[in-house]
Amino acid sequence: MLRFITILFCMLIGFGVGGLTTFANARTHPQVRLVLQITVDGLRGDLLNRYDSGFGKDGFRRLMQKGVYYTNAHYQHANTETIVGHATLATGTFPSQHGMVGNVWFDREAGELAYNIEDPKSPLLPTRENESRGEQVDPAQKKSRTQGRSPVVILAPTIGDTLAAFYTGRSKIFGVSGKDRSAVSMAGHTGKAFWYSTNSGDFVTSTYYYDAYPGWVSDWNSQRKAEGYTGQSWSLLNDASSYLLAGQDDRPYEADLKGYGRVFPHPYGEVDDSLFFTRLFVSPVGDQLTLDFSKALITHEQLGRDEIPDYLSVSFSGVDAVNHFFGPSSLENEDVVVQLDRIIADLLAFIEKTVGLKNTLIVLAADHGMADMPEYMTELGYAAGRLDPDAIVAVANQVGKRYGIDGVVRFFYRPYLYLDDGKIGAAIINRDLVEQAIADTLMDVEGIALAVASSRLSEQSTDPLVEQVRNNHHITRSGDIYISQAPYWFLFDKGPVAAMHGSLWRYDTHVPIVFFGPGIPSKTVHRRVHSVDVAPTIAALLGMSPPGAAQGSPLIEILK
Repeated sequence: MLRFITILFCMLIGFGVGGLTTFANARTHPQVRLVLQITVDGLRGDLLNRYDSGFGKDGFRRLMQKGVYYTNAHYQHANTETIVGHATLATGTFPSQHGMVGNVWFDREAGELAYNIEDPKSPLLPTRENESRGEQVDPAQKKSRTQGRSPVVILAPTIGDTLAAFYTGRSKIFGVSGKDRSAVSMAGHTGKAFWYSTNSGDFVTSTYYYDAYPGWVSDWNSQRKAEGYTGQSWSLLNDASSYLLAGQDDRPYEADLKGYGRVFPHPYGEVDDSLFFTRLFVSPVGDQLTLDFSKALITHEQLGRDEIPDYLSVSFSGVDAVNHFFGPSSLENEDVVVQLDRIIADLLAFIEKTVGLKNTLIVLAADHGMADMPEYMTELGYAAGRLDPDAIVAVANQVGKRYGIDGVVRFFYRPYLYLDDGKIGAAIINRDLVEQAIADTLMDVEGIALAVASSRLSEQSTDPLVEQVRNNHHITRSGDIYISQAPYWFLFDKGPVAAMHGSLWRYDTHVPIVFFGPGIPSKTVHRRVHSVDVAPTIAALLGMSPPGAAQGSPLIEILK
């Protein structure tokens, strides 16, 4: 019943009577039987050019040279994190509308952090007896209160939801990823999602989607493909001398994942090691397993086999995972991107064999970029450092004391500072005044470039950075003060992570966008475009209205 209501909701808010048009006449490209949306987590916009010499002819290079390649695509929101970018690509709108303002946010009513897609009403389906082993290193998932997962908190319809409504539920819609939030957000409310488990090496899902695993999923998991890597190591694909960053293999500020090491080869360990499946995730193996599972899904779910177009999102997580531990200017980063090039070539060859590339619309993008580590930038002569979250809270609380408020900060989790409404009310102080005083004071802290009080977001501003903050602001989920570190400074809670994204600076907003498929020309475009344009462009190519809350516009080079 819940899924039926959700589908009905998406139909009501996203479509008019035009969706009832005869299917054969409705599509701009009637030969499209499959929309394949590839998202590379953490693939900064310049990395495809940086590592071009290491690519073969059938992966990234094929898409870039035979499709429309946008070199200057950017996100327009401030908190460039995984769920935020994926939801933006899927919905064509900003976090202010789709509600995914961060990987986590402070739940004011519950008084604790909430993980973006957690849903206690939709527990995970078990795949084997011991699903609790393992040590989760994903900082966002550490904040999760429950293992239940669903898209119910995503507040806008996705391109998949749009397709489902247009074709009256006959399109097959799936999302697959190494991360739960990437798979769930792209599958939308009406699709089905699967993701890699760092506890078991299986691909899992929740009761929101199924009562029991389809037989083919159980069969795939029973093969224990991840366990086949026990005792092996991540080694370079090519000879070290062929890499641009061959000299960037051992830097003291890289993170060692408890025995994984800072230099090649990186040992995965044995299968009974609590971090074994996590180490696979922080390597090209996680992407390879995602590819293998996606192939099985395409085959067994018979995607792209009839005139009703299907949708598959495949989100590769390895680049982002590697970046967090080794940084985007590491030899590890170069190798994981080069190996992903081969994986994408394999995926394209499989699509050609099963569906036909002439019948497939392929869209490639990334959910965010990645900043180089402050220590690396300091070595190059650019002064940067690491901010202490506790020190930020202390500064804000000192300002509160000036107004007679002891402990004005209720919670801080980057990039939002949440204030204590009760204490401010008891002090009979103008809330806007307190917010602005804290924001002004934080601007004087070394390493902080911007602090914006939420009360000021309704005012007119010509500052493009403030506009990014506005686009990220949701009235019930965002905090009272948005805080941005200065360029290349690091703002994160303590932990094993060496590099981080999430800022409003261009190295975090810049991503590649590529469209490849029937009727799409070969062209490189350098004008600035935006990630919110992706979903409306897919919709336009299929002859549909854009997703109901979409703010972007169809890209003219694609439609020509």
